[in-house]
Amino acid sequence: MGSLAVELFGKRLKNPVMNASGTLGYGVEIEPLWGVETMGAYVTKGLSIKPHHGNPTPRVWEERYGMINSIGLQNVGIERFFSHYFPFFEEKKCPIIVNFFGFSEEEYVSCAAGIRPHDLIVALEMNLSCPNIKKGGISFGKEASAVHAIVRSVREATRIPLIAKLTPEVKNIAEIARAAYEGGADGLTLINTMPAAVVDIGRRKVPLKGGLSGPILKPVAVRAVHECSKEVPIPVIGAGGIMDTQDALAFFMAGARAIQIGTATFVDPFTMPKIIAGLESWLDDNGCADISAIVGITHE
Repeated sequence: MGSLAVELFGKRLKNPVMNASGTLGYGVEIEPLWGVETMGAYVTKGLSIKPHHGNPTPRVWEERYGMINSIGLQNVGIERFFSHYFPFFEEKKCPIIVNFFGFSEEEYVSCAAGIRPHDLIVALEMNLSCPNIKKGGISFGKEASAVHAIVRSVREATRIPLIAKLTPEVKNIAEIARAAYEGGADGLTLINTMPAAVVDIGRRKVPLKGGLSGPILKPVAVRAVHECSKEVPIPVIGAGGIMDTQDALAFFMAGARAIQIGTATFVDPFTMPKIIAGLESWLDDNGCADISAIVGITHE
C-alpha cells in the first residue's frame, strides 16, 4: 500500500490532509461523524490575543459554485483555546496547526509569543488577509514589504515553525511568497478566500460582504501553488476549492506538500475521510509508493 505519511516542519504526519482554518470549529464539532485524528493535522480557527465577537448575521451565503462567508474572525482567544480545547487534541494525540491573526503588527507578535511550543503543535499559521488598522485597513498581505516586515517580527517572537497564509488579492503572488520566505516563513498556505459580495434582489440590498471559497477558486489556487512552489524552497500547503480526490491530486502535482479542505465539508461532512481513502487507492492503483513522489511533478 502506498504511504500518505509526510514530513512537515520536523513532524511526521500520517497524511497530508487538513481542514482549512475556521471550517471545523474547535475540532469537537465533527466528532459525532468522524474523529479529528483521521487527518494529518487539525488547523484551528483563527485565534487572536483576546476573544473576538465577529460579525453580525447573515454570515454565510451559498453561491452557485462556492460560498461566501463573513464570520468576522470570531474566536475565544488563545488563552481559552489552550485551557479549554487543547486538552481534547492531547487526548486524541492529534497534531495541530495554530492559525492566528491581529489587527496590528504588535497584536500578531503578542499572539505568536503567547503560544508555547508543544510536541503536538506542528506550526503557527499567520492569516495575512487581516486589515491593518494602523494603515487605513489595507490587508497586511497585499504588499511585499509589509509581508516581509511582519513575518520577520513574528519570526523573532517564536521558536515554533511559521506558515504565512497568503491572500490571492495581489498582482504577483510569487513576489509576496518570496517576501514571506525572506522574512523567515518556514512554509506557505495558498490561498485564502477572495473578496466578494452578495446582492439580495428582493430586498435590493447588499446583506453580506466576505470571502469567496469553494470550487470556483480551484484554478486560482492551483496556479498560486504552482508558481510559488517553484519560487521558494519551503513547503506549500494548497487550499482553495478542493472537493474530491482528483482536486487533491492536482494540488500535489502542482507542488503542494499538504492540502487544506474547507467548503467541501459543508457540502459533504465526510469529504476529508473520503479524500484520504481516495488518495490511498490512487497510490495503489498507480503503483506509487509515496505521495511525495508526485509533489511538484508538473514542474518537470
